[in-house]
Amino acid sequence: MPYPTKRLAFNGFSFNVYEDVYEPAEDSFLFAENLHITPGMRVLDLGTGCGILAVLAAKKSGDVTAIDLNPYAIRCAKENAHINHITDKIAFLQGDLFCALQNNVRFDLVLFNAPYLPSEQGEETTWIGRSWAGGADGRGVVDRFITEVSEYLTSSGKVLLMQSTLTGVEKTLSGFNQQGLSACVTAERSLPFFETLTLIEAKPFSV
Repeated sequence: MPYPTKRLAFNGFSFNVYEDVYEPAEDSFLFAENLHITPGMRVLDLGTGCGILAVLAAKKSGDVTAIDLNPYAIRCAKENAHINHITDKIAFLQGDLFCALQNNVRFDLVLFNAPYLPSEQGEETTWIGRSWAGGADGRGVVDRFITEVSEYLTSSGKVLLMQSTLTGVEKTLSGFNQQGLSACVTAERSLPFFETLTLIEAKPFSV
């Protein structure tokens, strides 16, 4: 039996969103609006959710790998690739961050709309909860990502990471720096209650 869905239209693309999958919101749209892809670019979309970023990237690059821990997200993203006629341009893998990848694979661009909000114990026990809950300080998944991502970048590769100012942007910039990556804020969007969404770009110092 199909899972109940919501339907979403964005920039001429159509997406179904299952009830157990993160529904694209302000962070997703800010990310999408600042997604610059060139043909031939090899792209990794971590935490793909319904596949919105993977679909947008695949329309230009033609070589996208989409990963999510949530099996319902993988099923949903595959469906959206089919709806948008790019099934042959995206490889889908289920796994936790980079665990599903071979050690020698490298990407020109790594995208991650991370679980970045501070959360209380137990809030990450549902699939939806895992898509946003980052632990007591919101950095549980973000910090793991920062320490591992450079191993999967080409020498001229780039990272785009979405997070909130509630999670400590300066700590993220410093964390990238410690891993040999130069990082800066490339886009922001203010939200209610003194929160700002922040898109961070990081790339090797040699680039």
